[in-house]
Amino acid sequence: MDLKKSLIDVNDCVLIIIDIQEHFLKKLLPERAELLIDRVVWLMEIAKILDVPMVVTTEEPDIDNGLIPSLAEKLPHGTPVFDKIIFGLADQPDILRVVEQTGRKTAVLVGLETDVCVAHSAIGLLQKGFQVVAVSDATDSPGESHEIGLERMKNAGVLVTSLKALYYEWIRTVALCNKIDEEHGKRIGTPKGITL
Repeated sequence: MDLKKSLIDVNDCVLIIIDIQEHFLKKLLPERAELLIDRVVWLMEIAKILDVPMVVTTEEPDIDNGLIPSLAEKLPHGTPVFDKIIFGLADQPDILRVVEQTGRKTAVLVGLETDVCVAHSAIGLLQKGFQVVAVSDATDSPGESHEIGLERMKNAGVLVTSLKALYYEWIRTVALCNKIDEEHGKRIGTPKGITL
């Protein structure tokens, strides 16, 4: 299946959350950092509802603190957070093994920073045979680096999409949309700055 010619199949996706730590968030304007956190937390909630497995990384957690608490508390029980010592997670055997063990072949990437760890991971996963989706409004880097990272990934063959587009490709039907809204809408709300 070519992602550029088909819809994203929720049952083939693994959500990969990359390095959302204070050290990297402080490089962003505060409002951008807040939007990123809110959107990733919301996507994590949707992933749990739809049974999309998650793989989570941090970089040098002993020095730069681990995953920020607002995300850590939303992780499904028992989800490990990996210490990523290589910018591109596909080159780190323990992380790649867990991604492969999900049995999913579409990696959906969010997090920091777009032009380094997200781009390196996306391109590495492509080389390992995965289809890769980067969520443009749930990844970030300071200044122009965000757009440069998105362009780099697009040129490598990564599908770059929005949080809204991903959500509707995952759910596909009005019935499921209404069910999620009725059963979870009050609890999870909607992502900031995005009209669903």
